[in-house]
Amino acid sequence: MRYVIIGAGAVGGTIGVLLAEAGRDVTLVARGAHLDALRERGLTLRTPDRDVTGRLPAVAGPDGPPLPADTVLVLTVKSQDTVGALTAWADAPVEGGGTAGERLPVVLAQNGVANEPAALRLFARVHPVCVWLPATHLEPGVVVASGHPHPGMLHIGRYPSGADDTSRAVAADLTAAGFVAPVRDDVMRWKYGKLLANLGNGLQALLGRDVPESLSKRVRAEGEAALAAAGIAHTTVEEEAAERGDLVSHRPVGGEERSGGSTWQSLARGAGSVETITSTARSCCSGACTACPPRPTRRCRSRYAGRSVTGFPPAASRCASWRK
Repeated sequence: MRYVIIGAGAVGGTIGVLLAEAGRDVTLVARGAHLDALRERGLTLRTPDRDVTGRLPAVAGPDGPPLPADTVLVLTVKSQDTVGALTAWADAPVEGGGTAGERLPVVLAQNGVANEPAALRLFARVHPVCVWLPATHLEPGVVVASGHPHPGMLHIGRYPSGADDTSRAVAADLTAAGFVAPVRDDVMRWKYGKLLANLGNGLQALLGRDVPESLSKRVRAEGEAALAAAGIAHTTVEEEAAERGDLVSHRPVGGEERSGGSTWQSLARGAGSVETITSTARSCCSGACTACPPRPTRRCRSRYAGRSVTGFPPAASRCASWRK
């Protein structure tokens, strides 16, 4: 199979370089200064053990010849960019006739749970991935992946449930590239569990590493209550820890610890938007629809929005204002 990585940032860059190193045909999709860097000098992946540079084809979008029929599209953009990316690629022609939306699988290696229904409106074959992959992208042409001994754990299945031959084939390629890639019929249950964990990304971005434990627990408890009221199943912290074990842990890269999660990175880059606004909307909407409004989560969302638009740096809030 051939892979087109739509969004060659922290997650997409790590997956793309390692798949290519394992002998798979990979094309990276990026934009701006990052795309320029990929074309000029390749993508450098820094890990706890080594640095590797992947000099891979890099494009801005689907303008080009028809896609081979064995292509797999891997979407790794932030959730706020999902609809635009899916729309751009759904009508891409495929060799032998038809479009990508009609014929090709799209693999969603993204946080959040709103991407899958959006993809199913445009693509017939949607494969969710629950992403545990600690990586950082702050500099054009460079991704730092701090997962060890495996770079990440990527649960994959079919949406809305089940798994198929494509799920298993992609998992085999990811395994060959060094990832832990379990195939799960209930992959969305794992993604809802990850959604709860991602609520902490925003707190870290706003407050820094020393987030009060009481606040973290309160925000997670609200998310769990909202999902329970909506009848949505999710994995537990204990189940996730047992699954991950010592397969994926954080290690320093070049003597430096990982700076922060995806929301922190968006603020640090001055991206102008943050994924947590989109991903936390699911728990907020679930709570609002079931008379279980998650108030601190809503407050977090409003502050994420303010920070991203005004260009405030990460960890610029005070803990005292969150203790109410």
